[in-house]
Amino acid sequence: MRWLLRLVALALLGALGVAVFAAWAWFTVPVDTAGSVDFRRPLAVPPLVESSVVGGERVFDLRLQEGTSDFGRGSTPTWGVNGDYLGPTLRAHRGERVRVRVHNDLPEDSSLHWHGMHLPAQMDGGPHQPVRTGATWEPHWRIDQPAATLWYHPHPHGATARHVYRGVAGMFILDDPESLRLGLPQEYGVDDVPVILQDKQLDDDGSLDEDPSVFQSAGLTGDTVVVNGTVGPYLDVTTELVRLRVVNASNARPYALALDDGSSFEMVAGDGGLLEAPVTLTRLQLSVGERAEIVVALEPGERRVLRSGPSDTRDRMAGGIDRLDLLQLRAADRLTPSRPLPRRLVTQPTLDEADATRTRTFELSGFSINGLSMDMGRVDHRSVVGDTEIWEVTNLDGGSHNFHVHDVQFRVLDVDGEPPPPELSGRKDTIWVRPQETVRIVLRFEDYTSTRWPYMFHCHTLRHEDLGMMGQFLVTEPGDTAPDRLPRSPGHAH
Repeated sequence: MRWLLRLVALALLGALGVAVFAAWAWFTVPVDTAGSVDFRRPLAVPPLVESSVVGGERVFDLRLQEGTSDFGRGSTPTWGVNGDYLGPTLRAHRGERVRVRVHNDLPEDSSLHWHGMHLPAQMDGGPHQPVRTGATWEPHWRIDQPAATLWYHPHPHGATARHVYRGVAGMFILDDPESLRLGLPQEYGVDDVPVILQDKQLDDDGSLDEDPSVFQSAGLTGDTVVVNGTVGPYLDVTTELVRLRVVNASNARPYALALDDGSSFEMVAGDGGLLEAPVTLTRLQLSVGERAEIVVALEPGERRVLRSGPSDTRDRMAGGIDRLDLLQLRAADRLTPSRPLPRRLVTQPTLDEADATRTRTFELSGFSINGLSMDMGRVDHRSVVGDTEIWEVTNLDGGSHNFHVHDVQFRVLDVDGEPPPPELSGRKDTIWVRPQETVRIVLRFEDYTSTRWPYMFHCHTLRHEDLGMMGQFLVTEPGDTAPDRLPRSPGHAH
């Protein structure tokens, strides 16, 4: 009788193993839309939000709200800013003082974080600045950094992935005199175009599937790509050169950008602004939160497709083996001439490794950093304003992570001891860290201090962040005594 029970048990275990393997294969089967997307909708271009100058401040009004969108399966409930899905583009010049009046009409508390912005921690829009339902928050600061493509998105602790996935995100463009003199394509919506990438998984009724499977440890990856809120988009190009400001605003998916014919394009800017010189590429990988400005040259009547191929880690849990057609570029039969790209762009600010006062280590594993899960009251470390530091970030996992630091733009020193590739040569605030890889960055803390309001560092794979892969640090004046614990509730919008 005992041998029969063992036989039954072995059979059940075998059946369970087959079921688990089948489920794994089902949920990680590659998505491949290359060559099969019907590009029949014009690309929506987020409007430039209206602003007014009051008391020497440029004032923007943003309202977080519920809405509905058409992603090809009827009416999909979504969230947006000043509209049904995504938000308008904010634009400001270096030296301007800005104020953003953020009103929350959502049924949940939320926030807006100014990703890539150098500003006081109290205005950062992280988890310590929630905007309650029905409340208005008014952060204000002076724009004091080079021209760049930044973006904004919610940052409520434990709910960031859900809020971004539903559509609360938008672009924040900064200009400065130096960038405007270069003659780059700069007519917004014509030859200078935002490209905000998100992917969705839709249920049969058109609603958003918000539950990642047990085999999607990185979070949701979908088979429907939405560009600026448009499914199957095309862009009518009327100039010889078109500048695409690309933001990876997905929850987990990396995009490995290329043109379908294998031709090259020029990268002119990364997270923190313009590179020293254009970089010629045929492929560019962007992890969640990263940005790049690329310039594509087209011939009259030509059609090309911006495509995403497998990531260099081929991380199945994050959609890393998928091929996705993103956006078709349709050149007009006659194109307006564009100025040639300058051979030199800007001089990068100096961040010298030799100036570093200390080195910190950050080990990414599971849903923790240095073995610790996010604690809203814990101060993970304190840095002194004016100091330069080296941070060594190591991915101990077999899966993919990236690393984002609030407030500062850093320089990548090396990747596993090797010099960074040219596309990582500029100012960065978010960096892809492959499995078992160590990336060293150098960063300097400037201008803003507080013993109460922290900045965040975290994995920008949003599910990882929500589940605890985040920490916080204070920037203080020399000699200040900073606490190890923050007040229970640092504050909220009224």
